[in-house]
Amino acid sequence: MSASKQVEDAVFFTALNLTDLGQRKLFLDQACAGNPGLRAAVEDLLAAQGDAEHFIAKGRAALHLPTEAFASGMATGADEPTRLDEEIGTRVGRYKLLQRIGEGGCGVVYMAEQEEPVHRRVALKVIKLGMDTKSVIARFDAERQALALMDHPNIARVLDAGATEAGRPYFVMELVRGVRITEYCDQNHLDTRQRLELFIQACHAIQHAHHKGVVHRDIKPSNILVTMHDGVPVPKVIDFGIAKAIEGKLTEHTLFTAYEQLVGTPAYMSPEQAEMSGLDVDTRSDIYSLGVLLYELLTGRTPFDGKELMKSGLDQMRRTLREKEPQRPSNILTTLHGTELKATAEHRHAEAPKLISLLKGDLDWIVMKALEKDRARRYETANGLAMDVERYLLNEPVVARPPSRLYRFQKLVRRNKLVFASGAAVSLALVIGLGVSTVLFLKEKEAWREQARLREEAQRSQQRENELRLQAEAKEKINQAAIYVSQERFDEADQLLETIKTLPPKPSFDGVNAYRSVGEWLALQGRWREAANRFLPLMQIDRLDEWRVVTLDYQACGAVLAECGDRERYAQFCQTAVINYGATTNGDMAGRILKTCLLMPPGKDLMAQLRLMAEVADQYFAPIPEKDFPEWAVIHLSLWDYRQSNYGQAEAWGQRLAGRGKGTALEATARVIMAMSCYKSGQAEEARGELAQGRALIEGKFKAGLDHGNGADGFWFDWIFARLLLREADGLLGA
Repeated sequence: MSASKQVEDAVFFTALNLTDLGQRKLFLDQACAGNPGLRAAVEDLLAAQGDAEHFIAKGRAALHLPTEAFASGMATGADEPTRLDEEIGTRVGRYKLLQRIGEGGCGVVYMAEQEEPVHRRVALKVIKLGMDTKSVIARFDAERQALALMDHPNIARVLDAGATEAGRPYFVMELVRGVRITEYCDQNHLDTRQRLELFIQACHAIQHAHHKGVVHRDIKPSNILVTMHDGVPVPKVIDFGIAKAIEGKLTEHTLFTAYEQLVGTPAYMSPEQAEMSGLDVDTRSDIYSLGVLLYELLTGRTPFDGKELMKSGLDQMRRTLREKEPQRPSNILTTLHGTELKATAEHRHAEAPKLISLLKGDLDWIVMKALEKDRARRYETANGLAMDVERYLLNEPVVARPPSRLYRFQKLVRRNKLVFASGAAVSLALVIGLGVSTVLFLKEKEAWREQARLREEAQRSQQRENELRLQAEAKEKINQAAIYVSQERFDEADQLLETIKTLPPKPSFDGVNAYRSVGEWLALQGRWREAANRFLPLMQIDRLDEWRVVTLDYQACGAVLAECGDRERYAQFCQTAVINYGATTNGDMAGRILKTCLLMPPGKDLMAQLRLMAEVADQYFAPIPEKDFPEWAVIHLSLWDYRQSNYGQAEAWGQRLAGRGKGTALEATARVIMAMSCYKSGQAEEARGELAQGRALIEGKFKAGLDHGNGADGFWFDWIFARLLLREADGLLGA
């Protein structure tokens, strides 16, 4: 297709979606300015579309049949034409159409009644007559697939899908009986806090969509409806009609956005969405649209007026969105006329001066961070935006605002009003008392001590606020890293985790999985020191998994620390492991930690600390019959005896593995320990034989390539254990 044809199609489809004829004419005046040929071609296409619809309507009137019936008869040549247009009262599949409740550029939405297997009211969306082109069907299917991915209380659910008798696809959704979020807030005179609480729920819904790999691309008030559940307002995100997959596809049909075709609503469109360049639109475009929605909830206006954008023409509109900085929410209120400002404040259950004061500061910072032109400077996730709003509601420092001493002190005062009020009252009383009597001198000293205490408390609060800020930033980055890991974008996840300065106090399964997955990815590339930097934080936050998973993480961490030769951090790691598990009575757990702490020759102090753990493991495994003895337990028992110079017993443990676990990491490790034990016992030839067998297994594995592995043949860190001990044996035997 030529470039001119692409431009012609883009202008046609955009104009077709504008149902208001005034807006359509205004758009064509601007888009086709200076190009009468393009204007004529687009108007011909629009006229042809109108003629087609008129022709179908005329045929229906002539035959006294529904539009569907006429079109079906023409298409199939049947003697008795069948219905093609859905009219109120007809059935589509299991659903009876009750009322037409909405219409877009390519689809019509009906309220329908389902009678079996359950009786309920639903919303049924079907492609409009004459719009069942390949591109429209693809977009329609993409919306259905996007909604089907979702499982969130604030997103309308897909219930069913199918095709009409004429073959036009439809899908059935949860019927949302609500009004757009801005109208609901204004009609009920919700104050700022109540509006923010609804907005937070909308952010969580968008975060869920992003986690499922879907960008909405058309977030605006009409696509976030508020409905009532048991008297509680609940926002519902709807209309994923122009949603975009982050990774992969939402549909098997070809879904292509025409060259230079605007996708979205201009007033809520991000700069990169309006630019229509090679820059891919990602989740941060939705963050911008959420920022516009928050702006409107707070002020009653969007940063840039939608009508003015349309009047300015396509090029000027894009330039405005890309380059012009919007006014802060508090500033835009000061530009309103008296009656407008009063009405806006009344809708928010506040007085005008108080409303302006309320928006100044944190809310201004939060909104403007979400509206950054450079998407790298916006919030990284919808959850990050929601968390900052929650911090505002809790009078905690927000990530969006650069911290200052005055700002932190103001936050401290707001959270400790009684303390500061009483301190101020005491100080005032002491100052007055000094002028009345010298007897109050002692009270003055007490006041100074109280002020010193408050200063110390302020310093501690400042430190705590810094910690909270870092923890909030860390949590947001870990959430984003978890999304990258789910998309197998490990390099980006690793770069993000590298920037975290402190860990959040409350770990999450996503955070644990992010550190574990990135650490393993680095280890399999042989980047041991970097892998250690991921596994060590995992030791601090892995408190959610059962001990079998946690101790596997300890083994992986010990392996990478020993492999990169970092003896100092390995020794610290062993001390931490002993502190956490030294008093355990679980034999399995004791054995795993014991083996991990014996990878490198331990000092006397560590050997003494490990003795109790070794006794627990020995008492647990020693009585087990040989036929039932777990093969992996041989390694830690044999290695413990070897480190104690009980070479005969170490060799005996290894013999129990002979003939079992062939070709595994366990066999390779056991043979290396047996080789060192034999050599120490004066059996040099036997030692070299065992070492040769162990070496063949280990070198064969690494030559084939190290991978994740499994519990049967050995995980990747089990093979690292074996290779570490092989190097120690080579040094001992002079191999």
